[in-house]
Amino acid sequence: MLFLTHLAAAVVAGRVSRLSTPWLLVGAALPDLIDKPLGALGVVELYHSIGHSVFLALLLVPIALYGRAGMAAAIGWGSHLCLDAIHVVINGRPGHALFLLWPFVESADPLAIPPGAFFWYYLGTPSFYLEAIVWIALFAALAANRFLPSRVRAE
Repeated sequence: MLFLTHLAAAVVAGRVSRLSTPWLLVGAALPDLIDKPLGALGVVELYHSIGHSVFLALLLVPIALYGRAGMAAAIGWGSHLCLDAIHVVINGRPGHALFLLWPFVESADPLAIPPGAFFWYYLGTPSFYLEAIVWIALFAALAANRFLPSRVRAE
């Protein structure tokens, strides 16, 4: 998924939950903020590695248990991983969801496209349309919040 869509999903989650949208955004951004620079610098071979591994949950679960901000960040991070896994499965590459088990398991044939080039590859794929749904949900939530009378929103 595209980075901005992870952020949009975090905003949608913030609108439908009582969790902190800023902390949901931090959690949703975290995997790419860790992995994209590491991949670009050649520290790791893939753009889905440390930050996209479910094993990072060993650090995030205690943070989530600490308070509501930690819970929001952990949920944002989890939503990022779920959306990326759904993305590769929908696009016909279910084996690529093994990024979740990094460093113990890696997909045999990773896509390994740099983030900028990935955008052009991604347009028109099945999960691109899933992203369009996320954006429509975000705009609908924002429009409903803006245009509905405040007493209707409170109910």
